[in-house]
Amino acid sequence: MESVLRNPMRGILMKVSSVVVFLGMQTFIKLAGTGIAPGQVTFYRSFFALFPIMAYLAYRGQLKAAFYTANPIGHVKRGTIGIISMGFGFYGLMHLPLPEAIALGYATPLIAVIFAAVFLKERVRLYRWSAVFFGIIGVAIVSWPKLTLFRAGGMETEQAVGAICVLLSAVLAGMAMIQVRKLVEEERTATIVLYFSMIASLCSLLTLPFGWYSLDLETTLFLVGAGFCGGVAQILLTESYRHADVSTIAPFEYTSILLGGVIGYVVFGDVPGGHMMVGTAIVIAAGVYIIHREHRLGLERRNARRAGG
Repeated sequence: MESVLRNPMRGILMKVSSVVVFLGMQTFIKLAGTGIAPGQVTFYRSFFALFPIMAYLAYRGQLKAAFYTANPIGHVKRGTIGIISMGFGFYGLMHLPLPEAIALGYATPLIAVIFAAVFLKERVRLYRWSAVFFGIIGVAIVSWPKLTLFRAGGMETEQAVGAICVLLSAVLAGMAMIQVRKLVEEERTATIVLYFSMIASLCSLLTLPFGWYSLDLETTLFLVGAGFCGGVAQILLTESYRHADVSTIAPFEYTSILLGGVIGYVVFGDVPGGHMMVGTAIVIAAGVYIIHREHRLGLERRNARRAGG
């Protein structure tokens, strides 16, 4: 195993940097416009992410080893779920205000707790179930005003569909997180990251016969930029976990709602409503509590293993 000097402040800096770059990716996708097939957006996001990822792995001398996998079927499962989640998420992102799309995406860790209990048979106690319950209430507060627009027609209906798509994306992302938790038991992080981008590129390319659009230069550059940002952000995120515990840096994910609010207002003229702010506060509180509980449970499991050894 590679020895890494722990540096929590560096880990936090890299985590926040990854949030900023991921927001850059989302901004590029929104700037590209709404008249683009989700599969087409997903291809650009996945394929052009491969360039910085492979360059990073080559720099670290891990590229050759990253191609080796003992569980190709597991990667295909994770990639298939992830690419469908990404497609739904991008459609929602293109049709919703940026802060609301980000806030609804916070449902993913809540859903992951439910799936961990159902599929991994993890013991989830009352405190975490309570956090999930209140977090889902927060998601409902954010999404309900959009869901009531189905009968309005036009742009309002598109936003309602967009909200549904982001929620579906969160459900599928929760499933993908469970698959990743299985993969990390036998696969390198570099392998998981590389295979996801490769499988996502291939799967999204298969949507070409179903209606890709001819893109002008500006739109193409936006989508290529989104792909590079996605790859760089993934590198920064991976590096952040090398320097600090998950429980230390995970809460900084929620800085995206503040930065996303600023970008949404300055670039797109989005003004968050009161319901969005209240719902988001509830979801963030629930998410931070779940992160805290996961950290405590992780310490308990490690101590139990040491005592048993």
